[in-house]
Amino acid sequence: MPELPDVEAFRKILASCARGGRIQRVEVYDAGVLHGVSPRRLSRDLEGRRFTEPERHGKWLLARTDGPTLLLHFGMTGLLVCCRPDDALHAHDRVVFTVGDDRQLRYRDQRKLKGLWLAGESGVARLLDGQGPDATEIGRSDFDALFSGRRGTVKKVLTDQSHLAGLGNLLADEILWRARLYPAHRAGSLTEDQRGQLYTDMRRTLRSAVRAGRVPPRSTWLTGHRDDTDARCPRCGERLRRERVAGRGTVWCPRCQAD
Repeated sequence: MPELPDVEAFRKILASCARGGRIQRVEVYDAGVLHGVSPRRLSRDLEGRRFTEPERHGKWLLARTDGPTLLLHFGMTGLLVCCRPDDALHAHDRVVFTVGDDRQLRYRDQRKLKGLWLAGESGVARLLDGQGPDATEIGRSDFDALFSGRRGTVKKVLTDQSHLAGLGNLLADEILWRARLYPAHRAGSLTEDQRGQLYTDMRRTLRSAVRAGRVPPRSTWLTGHRDDTDARCPRCGERLRRERVAGRGTVWCPRCQAD
């Protein structure tokens, strides 16, 4: 499932593959991934335009052009791929942008849970209006304020995009494991020290994951073991537990993250 580090990697792909290039052709192979725009208007409004510097907010990628902005959200299975025009079309390539003479950007998505939007500046603002601050940019005081008086779980706060944009299930579990916090711990009861440790571990985890372009399944990370048949904590060796917290399948270590 693409989370902040994946989308940052897609931003870099867009920047290296298409920035400054003229959009020669837009081909829509599945209109089911388009939101609020028809295939005809998508082509009409983008062909002949140039991609400029792309941006990211949370899990949203903003493909800026010298006209409207193309917004991409990758849902659970979306990808952005840079190809050559003569590369075979993948079964899940939904929209293809030919840029210049020798490059194609392809929005590839198996499950089609999100997709593409096209908007001017006011439309971009409306689409992102419900998003909280980006998880890589939030300061400590604003981070602390997210938890003040909250009755829900700490995992709920971390994964609620209206509170904090960019963290998904893998990142939240990884960060909580590093901070030694029980995922169902009540958010409003965190101590100042716990909030400080959580903030520090979030920043460290995000830096490593962004460098990797994903939440890496390393042997020293919880993510590297959560899907093992006999999943064990890489820190203490305790058998990992699973249950639903904040409506999401959650993995944690009952020894390191005791309630």
